[in-house]
Amino acid sequence: MVMTDVQSVAANTTTANVLAGKSAEFVPEASVVTIGLAASAVGLHATVVIGSEVVVDDQEVSAINRMPQFPEDVMAEGGAFPSDRITVRLRNSTGGAITGFTKINISPA
Repeated sequence: MVMTDVQSVAANTTTANVLAGKSAEFVPEASVVTIGLAASAVGLHATVVIGSEVVVDDQEVSAINRMPQFPEDVMAEGGAFPSDRITVRLRNSTGGAITGFTKINISPA
């Protein structure tokens, strides 16, 4: 299963979970979660939480200005148990809007 999101992040703000409301926000079965993140410009940071485990903690996102491709643009990978929530927050540290590109691949373990 793949989830994607493209979202503009306003200057000096942090998004709520960009995956909120998506079909696999809550993982249906034990899985390996592969995370790809990219931005349209420098200054975008990401935090990714799977269940209660912080997989990525406020790390700079690559400014490749396109949807991440696997395996080239994998930022992290983690395990998920059934019903674990995947949370992706994007923080813009600049004075202008930046587009964030998120791609999550969920593979049953």
